[in-house]
Amino acid sequence: MADTPDRRPAPPARTYLRLIWTWSRAMAQYPLSLAFLGLAQSLSVTIELIAVLTVFGHARTLAGFTATEALLVYGLAGTAFGTADLLIGQVERLGAHIRSGAFDTMLIRPVSPLVQLAADEFSPRRLGKLLPALACLAYALATADIDWTPARALTLPLLIASGAAICCATWLIGACLQFFIAEAREAANSITYGGKALTEYPLAVFGTDTARWATFALPLAFVSWQPALHLLDRPDPTGLPEQLRHAAPAAALLLTALAALAWRTGLRHYRSTGS
Repeated sequence: MADTPDRRPAPPARTYLRLIWTWSRAMAQYPLSLAFLGLAQSLSVTIELIAVLTVFGHARTLAGFTATEALLVYGLAGTAFGTADLLIGQVERLGAHIRSGAFDTMLIRPVSPLVQLAADEFSPRRLGKLLPALACLAYALATADIDWTPARALTLPLLIASGAAICCATWLIGACLQFFIAEAREAANSITYGGKALTEYPLAVFGTDTARWATFALPLAFVSWQPALHLLDRPDPTGLPEQLRHAAPAAALLLTALAALAWRTGLRHYRSTGS
């Protein structure tokens, strides 16, 4: 008897890479348009960066942070959110897929609907947000007064990965609101994009109450604020325990677990549009 072909589904990561490669090849058929779109994304990040420099250029220091130290905070936040937008930003369109009936199609395919949703209409133009943030982070790491011990150098990639995971989980949790309220995209955006604006500045600028909310309610403080305190070896001006600066990986794991639970709960709640 001839061997039957192996029809086991491919791992989700491999399927995701194949999908984004397919979409990228499609977008590359229009290189000039892709280049202009990527440039527009870069300009939006550059304008945000200019705003940070303008604020600290006039004030010199805010909450004890210099402009270079503020660039470190901005670079960490921009890198984390830029990575999340690149990898999973399309989940915010879940409500549109539900209304059009396209999500029903995703459910009957032998591929994880979350993978399909995250990779849908993937475009390299999103690198336009990530690359300037990476450049800002590299500059800040090179110029800020950081005592580069072996332990601090080894934890840097973990802190960056944890921040990106927190942003991805936040994006997914916000998207899952659309399982219950189809028009909840704007509310979700207030969390994701509003959270990005919050993490671009040292949290001490906003006061102790905001810092506590961003630490214990929605742990966006672990995206840029606590990692920056760890790298700079600075005491927390808001008075929170210094042990929190080492908790970014734990916060990322917890929020990722909550995002997975929100996704599974949303899928169980979902009822087909019938289209």
